[in-house]
Amino acid sequence: MKVIIQIPCFNEARTLPQTLAELPRNLPGADTVEWLVVDDGSRDDTVAVAKAHGVDHVVSLGRNRGLAAAFQAGLAACLERGADIIVNTDADNQYRAEGIPALIRPIVEGQADYVIGVRAIAAIEHFSSLKKMLQRCGSLVVRLASGTDIPDATSGFRALSRTAAQEMQIFSRYTYTLETIIQAGQKGLRLAWTPVAVNPPTRPSRLMRSIPEYVLNSVSTIVRVFV
Repeated sequence: MKVIIQIPCFNEARTLPQTLAELPRNLPGADTVEWLVVDDGSRDDTVAVAKAHGVDHVVSLGRNRGLAAAFQAGLAACLERGADIIVNTDADNQYRAEGIPALIRPIVEGQADYVIGVRAIAAIEHFSSLKKMLQRCGSLVVRLASGTDIPDATSGFRALSRTAAQEMQIFSRYTYTLETIIQAGQKGLRLAWTPVAVNPPTRPSRLMRSIPEYVLNSVSTIVRVFV
């Protein structure tokens, strides 16, 4: 069984070495573990840093197309390279890589197609009260729209089986997190979640640059899925 860990990147030369240093090369149930970086039009040394730190595959989009497009391109590249399980994590080292074995376990054991790493939102000190409230509200809406019980819909730390990855068709230009959960629920894929830990922030969020923008884009994403 081959596991590929994909990391969408846009100008992540500073944070990528730390992220890669914590990624595993061996996982329970996996014969092979490979790393893949999706370069979303970076203007810094992201690609050179990735290669210098042992990344197996680099996929360059040529220009900045956004997180959703980078995630979709990563899935396609992982499938082409024979991945049985695809793990997605962020280049800013937000998620602790020690959670990857628990993330893939339900897929390895044949109990799930798509697994979300759920953060303890209420306990994250660097999240403001407003951000925590928005996270809870957004996750509630996604649960209702998808018919699933995922308590942290915006987490980017997730694992997909080959079947689940083949089913994903992302239309949003903003983010893949909400849309793929709704799609998975509507397509009857087996979703599961597992608690994961996070690291202190290494840079400001690029998705939540302002509260109104975040709300508008999230609502637009959910509406577009149904349309």
